[in-house]
Amino acid sequence: MATKLFVGNIPYSVNSDGLKDIFAKVGEVAEANVVTDRETGRSRGFGFVEMKADADAKKAIDTLNGTEVDGRKMFVSEARE
Repeated sequence: MATKLFVGNIPYSVNSDGLKDIFAKVGEVAEANVVTDRETGRSRGFGFVEMKADADAKKAIDTLNGTEVDGRKMFVSEARE
């Protein structure tokens, strides 16, 4: 079953494809989405990643939480409803 993760403090230079590439190094990604501002289209600095396997989601949290991307430390946790 897929597990959805919340990713915060994403650099504004990272788009959905870039976010997917970051998480693909840890496991199989079903979907990645960086939330953007409706008016400007600019990243809002957070997004969601859906990992295909629960084990990959746990590994992504353990591996990527606190890692630095373009000078910003990402925050990765399981998404809440």
